[in-house]
Amino acid sequence: MKAPGRERGSSLPETALVMAILLSLLFGIIDFGRAIYTYAFVAQLAREGARWAIVRGSQCSLLDHCNAASSDVQTYVQSLSEGITVPSNTTATASWGGPCPPGSSSTHAPGCLVSVTVTYPFQFMLPFMPQSGGKLMKITMQSTSQMVISQ
Repeated sequence: MKAPGRERGSSLPETALVMAILLSLLFGIIDFGRAIYTYAFVAQLAREGARWAIVRGSQCSLLDHCNAASSDVQTYVQSLSEGITVPSNTTATASWGGPCPPGSSSTHAPGCLVSVTVTYPFQFMLPFMPQSGGKLMKITMQSTSQMVISQ
């Protein structure tokens, strides 16, 4: 049987090891939650950008930016950025066309498709995530939404 004085302080290294593992797990969960939130936000931006573009087709007359260009969609999508996203890092590209109805005069005509793709570079905060050139690796979050032009 060991003397009771010999085990004093033995719980400190065990506690430090367990706390390091638990804190890494906790912050990993938080960081992956941030990644999921960012992806959901990018998907929402793509939907909002497509909705904005479908009412600004060639027959639009009452709204601003009628017959919208890709740069107009980019500006609108960047204005929606909030929370943990940086507006200047958000990229939105819009393309018009696809199967248009017969007799359409342009790709911005009602019945044609508009497709908006939004990308955002996401960077993990945790130091033990994969690195590239000494910097934390960025993951590009991307989502595309396609809708039919209504005006």
